[in-house]
Amino acid sequence: MLKGFGTLLVKELKELIRDPKILLGFIVVPLIMFPVLGYVMNLSMQTAQESASKAVLLVVNHDLGNNSTQFIAFLNLAVNATPIPVSTVDEALLQLSNYSASGIVEIPANFSQSVIARIPVSVKFYTVFSGSGLFEGISSSIVNQMVENYNRNLAPNILVPAQSTIVKGKIIEGIDPRVLSSLVISQAIALPVTMLILLTYSMQIAATSVAMEKEEKTLETLLTLPMDRFAILAGKLSGSIIVAGIGALAYMFGFNYYMGSFTSAIPSGGSADLVSLGLVPSLFGYLLLGVSLFVTLLSALALAVILSAFAQDVRSAQSLVSYVFPFVFVPSIALMYLDINVLPFWLKVVFYAIPFSQPIMASKAVTAGDYTTAGLGIVYVAAFTLVIMYAASRLFATEKILTVKLRFKGLRKSQTPPLE
Repeated sequence: MLKGFGTLLVKELKELIRDPKILLGFIVVPLIMFPVLGYVMNLSMQTAQESASKAVLLVVNHDLGNNSTQFIAFLNLAVNATPIPVSTVDEALLQLSNYSASGIVEIPANFSQSVIARIPVSVKFYTVFSGSGLFEGISSSIVNQMVENYNRNLAPNILVPAQSTIVKGKIIEGIDPRVLSSLVISQAIALPVTMLILLTYSMQIAATSVAMEKEEKTLETLLTLPMDRFAILAGKLSGSIIVAGIGALAYMFGFNYYMGSFTSAIPSGGSADLVSLGLVPSLFGYLLLGVSLFVTLLSALALAVILSAFAQDVRSAQSLVSYVFPFVFVPSIALMYLDINVLPFWLKVVFYAIPFSQPIMASKAVTAGDYTTAGLGIVYVAAFTLVIMYAASRLFATEKILTVKLRFKGLRKSQTPPLE
């Protein structure tokens, strides 16, 4: 009944594996991309932990007893707790930048008395919210761990930590920085996911459009029509943008509904209004973000058109385009959760150099009110886009688009012998 199935299966597998475009695009690239992503995440976690261990906490000590001095010494085992000669937390806020501090600890006047009497006492911690990285709350976690160790070893169940957050120089009472970080990350996931879908869809559509014209031999006819060659390129790019945009909107609608089915069951306690806290972009910020996303999309489409010109069929074109996906996926997924400010310098340079990471960095920059970083990113991506668009237009202006091929010497084996 299935006579010859095994022979045919072996033939198909050999042909697919021997195709270097498939071998590189669908096997080698994922084997490289995900370990690199894991390395970036692990390195970022280590860097954040090291930064948290070197963090400076300003101490506003209203207590003159020995127990508060002992508590400050205990905090110094994990962080740099620095008492300063001020009487209020508002005065300490003005000193944050002078000490490059990441938070403030306020010890009440009755601290020593409460510890001696074994009466619970509240110690207030104010943590600076500096970004929207996944490891934003590490310093807060370290402080909580130190308080727990103090309670367990020196004053059982006496200290009660009260966490608050400092956002753009203002104290937000009762909001744990870890909760705020989670809220900001949940809001920030939408853009990277949208960009991933938009770029991958549009690049595949643009590559398929050109490759299908070559495969069906209709590109020759199209190029002989009395119309500008650049108009052909612009038409293909515009069509890809429109179709990919509709697909991205449909995907995001379903994705938001999917995520809402989980978050709707989560209690709303401890939430915060991100708009009132100034943690959402302004109208001008959204404008910059839209421009950044548009020029990035144009560069990705032009790059897909150039790559597809080297393919002879749709399958080869999609395989070639997949080579670009690591440069889209790694920055998008990494910067979705990480704050670029905590990364090593060399890794910052790498992310800044990848044009597809600029919209995500721009979204975080405009949220923080840093329009300069977003503007410089747009200029960089625009220059990159102009170079790619020029290369694509030059390719369409000649007949090379019909004959150019990408060869992998040494990778392509001889053709599979015919079936017996």
